[in-house]
Amino acid sequence: MSGFKDATIIYRFGYLLGRSCFRAFGRMDVVGAECVPRYGPLIVVSNHLSLNDPPLLVAAIPRPLFFIGKKELFGSPISRFLMRAFHVSSSNRAAAGIDAVRVLMQNLERDRAVVIFPEGTRSPDHTMQKGMLGVVYLALKSQAPILPVALTGTEKFPLWRIPFPFRRMRASIGPPFTLPVIEGKPSKEVMSSMLGIVMGRIADQLPPEYRGIYGGNAVREPAEQTT
Repeated sequence: MSGFKDATIIYRFGYLLGRSCFRAFGRMDVVGAECVPRYGPLIVVSNHLSLNDPPLLVAAIPRPLFFIGKKELFGSPISRFLMRAFHVSSSNRAAAGIDAVRVLMQNLERDRAVVIFPEGTRSPDHTMQKGMLGVVYLALKSQAPILPVALTGTEKFPLWRIPFPFRRMRASIGPPFTLPVIEGKPSKEVMSSMLGIVMGRIADQLPPEYRGIYGGNAVREPAEQTT
């Protein structure tokens, strides 16, 4: 129990330190913070520009976030302690995503906010890449609301400079929404359509030059907005 309490204190300290550093040694703009539900399960989805994205999300969203990280990040006792302190759970990529979904579902069942980068990896050209269906599967299985967040500026400096970025970063948060309820097993076409909804909501918050393949007529409906 004391270990969990210590991790909570470290996370809170990191949240406050990140907000202070990003504002004192850079320019952090957060738009739409009022859209973040204060309680209940939540799936935070975001574009993925660089390794600086998770720290910005932690500083921008005013409730604890829970992440999935590759097991290689947990190689040493120090890194393992820090990963756990910042709510990062280990996932085995060789398990075809099953391991990650299990951990994410456990966190959602505890009314936590989990973070997913639907593109699966960092964008090589900093524009949106094709999303993966895992986020749709998780949303349908959990029926948790989805919070779209668009990040810009995190690609303009290396990770080691994160405490002193001297750059403008922006997190634009859109209204939470839910995917339509599907009876039975949805077809691949239906899953792809709902993925378009999710990716389109992220793209809606981004400047045009960041939208990539979702810069055209990405599907926005029939997702339902939640309050």
